Amino acid sequence: MSACVPTRPSDSPRPEHEPHSPPPSRRRFRIAGADVSASIAVFLIALPLSLGIALATGAPLQAGLVAAAVGGLVVGRLGGAPLQVSGPAAGLTVVTADLIQRYGWRATCAITVLAGLAQLGLGFLRVARSALAVSPAIVHGMLAGIGATIAVAQLHIVLGGTPHSSVVDNVRELPSQLADPHPTALSMSALTLAVLLVWPRIPGRAGRVVRLLPAPLAAVATATAVAALAGLRLPRVDLPSWSSHALAGLPEGPVLGIVAAVLTITLVGGVESLLSAVAVDKLAAARTQAPPVPRADLDRELRGQGAANIVSGALGGLPVTGVAVRSAANVQSGAVSRNSTMLHGVFVVVAALLMVPILELIPLASLAALVMAVGIQMVSLHHIRTVTRHREVLVYAVTTLGVVLLGVLEGVALGIAMAVAVALHRLTRTRITHEDKEGVHHVHVRGQLTFLAVPRLSRALHLVPQGAHVVVELDGSFMDHAAYESLQDWQNAHTAHGGTVEVSGRRTGVRIAEPVGTSSGEQAGCRCRPWTPWRNHQCEPPRSAATPGGQPTGLAETVETGPSGHELARGIDAFHRNTAPLVRGELARLAREGQQPVQLFLTCADSRLVTSMITSSGPGDLFVVRNVGNLVPPPGQESGDDSVAAAIEYAVEVLKVRSITVCGHSGCGAMQALLDSEAGDVQTPLKRWLRHGVPSLERMADDSRPWARLAGRRPADAVEQLCLTNVVQQLEHLRAHESVSRALREGSLELHGMYFHVGEAQAYLLSASDEGEVFGWVGAADVSA
Repeated sequence: MSACVPTRPSDSPRPEHEPHSPPPSRRRFRIAGADVSASIAVFLIALPLSLGIALATGAPLQAGLVAAAVGGLVVGRLGGAPLQVSGPAAGLTVVTADLIQRYGWRATCAITVLAGLAQLGLGFLRVARSALAVSPAIVHGMLAGIGATIAVAQLHIVLGGTPHSSVVDNVRELPSQLADPHPTALSMSALTLAVLLVWPRIPGRAGRVVRLLPAPLAAVATATAVAALAGLRLPRVDLPSWSSHALAGLPEGPVLGIVAAVLTITLVGGVESLLSAVAVDKLAAARTQAPPVPRADLDRELRGQGAANIVSGALGGLPVTGVAVRSAANVQSGAVSRNSTMLHGVFVVVAALLMVPILELIPLASLAALVMAVGIQMVSLHHIRTVTRHREVLVYAVTTLGVVLLGVLEGVALGIAMAVAVALHRLTRTRITHEDKEGVHHVHVRGQLTFLAVPRLSRALHLVPQGAHVVVELDGSFMDHAAYESLQDWQNAHTAHGGTVEVSGRRTGVRIAEPVGTSSGEQAGCRCRPWTPWRNHQCEPPRSAATPGGQPTGLAETVETGPSGHELARGIDAFHRNTAPLVRGELARLAREGQQPVQLFLTCADSRLVTSMITSSGPGDLFVVRNVGNLVPPPGQESGDDSVAAAIEYAVEVLKVRSITVCGHSGCGAMQALLDSEAGDVQTPLKRWLRHGVPSLERMADDSRPWARLAGRRPADAVEQLCLTNVVQQLEHLRAHESVSRALREGSLELHGMYFHVGEAQAYLLSASDEGEVFGWVGAADVSA
């Protein structure tokens, strides 16, 4: 029977002599509509925030607009994260304010230029990835400390007063400020905060419409309109003429102080930008409807940030970093390229030149309230829960307090020191216990086993009487040479006096063994480890049963394996030594409670399909049925098959499985045999069995049915097309079985189709949609939930 092979455009014949084509035209610059709409959304967020951050630092308000425009145009063009939006960020507010207080505005611009040069150099040295090695607890603590500092300082402006230079002074003066607030400024600030809080929560259709305008812009615009209409007298934005805009000047002061300032802006801005770029990658990858965007080139992104800081500082702008809020808005608004970021920079330039009269109507109290809200949001409860779960709350707290009380660079240094101290404490904190359970002595080591713990390990091991059976459980991921030597020497002595020893790692799933080339008998360059991806899993040679003295060698007890090359005995021996100690407890529980699998997994008998490996399953998880071609004969006296039907009935009626999966695979010999079969062939048991696959052949040949296909590419050949079609057809056969049909009607059972490409080690799940049956990568965006 012939099979339908998918046609491709490249299969069509080409003329021998193609007509002359006109020379290619010059490539025209095009901007996608999604980029235009996203750039507008980002611009509407960036405009008020840039002014607010400039106000919080004490810099000229125009400096915030310069940094926003440079961040959009320069980083947008040169950076390595296409969808990241850069500009003035709250993360550098405290640092910049301190520099302005110490050295003045023009010197701060020069320091920004020097920091940009440093970032540019680090980008060319390709060290961007090393910045991600900083503990997240330190980064989150730094941001929380900066946010707390911003919030406390801006609270004075919200109340109508003036902030002080340090957090301690701001907190000390806060009671007197609260006792004597300025009602006008306080009312505008309260209105801004109220709009910020309510705007995203407006329900219904009206909410969907108004949320087209970002909440920060809506809050500032509302306060500005109310203040203008009511004729309130209060401080407003003051944008002097661009002709008097201050540019960078040579910094004056202690050299070490200036170097520290440059390093602070370089490191804080660089780390914040790189972490934001990584977060933007995750946001972009999670989108399902947008075209794919290249992953961030972190070294290029660092170079782009450096170039932007050079330009921004030279033009009298604030330091530039990647901004998470604007970047997230850019991704969520559907941006597809770096054109969105650059276009938002153009809009900022236009606003700075043409919208000055409108910008000067904005009350300073409204901007202060906006920045205060941003500072409060930087103290994230999610981050606190995360560091608490990972037992790094002490690092987080020390970093936060250090930033608040001492400064950003000092706080980060304290956080790094605390992180190192915590790591050393965990490395040296080892708990060793000894317990006698029904004649079996258990020595349990919790933590890393280093030379510092050798005395305690020795004391615990010498509590074991001679000739006893011992289980040594290493509940950690590291053992140094001194500990290994101590454990090895004790085991050799214990086994020499008639005792037996099992040494295993519970968490790691790794049998502790001697290094390559020692007397354990393992071949050089080959380490067999159970419960890890299978690589050279047949590499372990037959082990000698015992030493001349009659006792086994190495850290694992050996058994007689029979003749050399006896694969079955050798495999059983490896199981007893490596795997059995790890699964004995779980199998004992399953023996007591009985099997309770969650799904029936019906797949081919092909030896390359290891069901537990490709589904990450363990004992008791899967009820597996295997046959040639993963076929499900339909029910009926003539065509039915009692073996498969009995397994289906038992799984559904007795075991109460919740799902059934039919799994085909690439290179299936049964499907190849189906394609090669002819009507007059002599009937053998194999060919009689393969008659249950004939409906799959007929389904593939039926032009009225859409073909099952792989997402992202065509099937490689007719065999792969038949493998995919066969999975779909066998699912239909499953539905014809009475027990399956009843369970589906009751909603207690689900059916799944799966395809495993052996050569790619890639699993695909079947997703039925309007486009037909599509097999998509597990976890990819085109696989339905």
